[in-house]
Amino acid sequence: MRIAVDAMGGDNAPGEIIKGAIDAAKVGKGALEIVLVGDEHILKKHIEPFEEKIPVSVVHAPEVIDAHELPTVALKKQNSSISIATKLQKEQKVDAFVSAGNTGAVMASSLLTLGRLESVSRPALGTFFPTQKGFTMVLDVGANSDCKPVHLLHFGLMGYISAKRILEQDNPRVGLLNMGKENIKGNKLIREAYVLLEKANINFIGNVEGMNIMDGDCDVAVCDGFTGNIILKFAEGLINLIFDTMKGSMGTNWQQELDVLSPKSSFANLVKRMSYDEYGGATLLGVDGVTIVCHGISNARAIKNAIFTANRFKEERINDLIRETFSHRIRRIN
Repeated sequence: MRIAVDAMGGDNAPGEIIKGAIDAAKVGKGALEIVLVGDEHILKKHIEPFEEKIPVSVVHAPEVIDAHELPTVALKKQNSSISIATKLQKEQKVDAFVSAGNTGAVMASSLLTLGRLESVSRPALGTFFPTQKGFTMVLDVGANSDCKPVHLLHFGLMGYISAKRILEQDNPRVGLLNMGKENIKGNKLIREAYVLLEKANINFIGNVEGMNIMDGDCDVAVCDGFTGNIILKFAEGLINLIFDTMKGSMGTNWQQELDVLSPKSSFANLVKRMSYDEYGGATLLGVDGVTIVCHGISNARAIKNAIFTANRFKEERINDLIRETFSHRIRRIN
């Protein structure tokens, strides 16, 4: 498996990005080949200290897209690390693409260069939330601020397929995120999407509320990208608040601090499960390729895990399954 990594994207690029890529290549033990995309003069200086032979190569990209550039402006940089990495996947020189760079540019480049899967109305960002019972896939978490009912239907189908293979659930429970469980609640978008999801021949359990995500009452939670992104950012802020509060309450009792923060403690396990770097990033479902969009502050661990996520989605043939499912179901539902 060959995976392209945008080595110039993110707040901690290129050092942490390269370290994470090299760590993934080492763990892969030959099964993973990493293609670092960026300024070769900079990248090679970071790679040189690693004397052991590892499956990592460099593709030169002289331009960098700034985190604050608008996608319409950023895409004009055809020699950027994002543009070149996406083209490598389009040309089938790599199997997947991972980036912690400008999210809008990564999504726009993936959509315009790779294209949408047939019958998919809108790509969606899906990521996994830890729950009391395992994990819940939430989508969309930021690709689409404004949605139509059919978009939420497609998110539900793509989430169902992904959860079935990635979470190894025989019949994943799909819930529609709403302000209450009654099917009369919610705005027009939610009420109309509810009707479509009922017809989708998936394990649709109806409306779910925000608390049900962490309870693990559903395996897939469907929402528009505006709502999903707020949930994602709130969850990140909440775990930081819990972590900082716990540390602050320990005072000068270093023994207690060491005990609580030890890898075996329940608190340490909670922090690990909820930390963004445990899962690496969100998968852009619905494009004709595998794109993992990472947090801008991604460290080496996050990049390593994002590479593993990309590898898993490719190995499980998620896109092929989406094609097959949509070709059989979409016309009948609509």
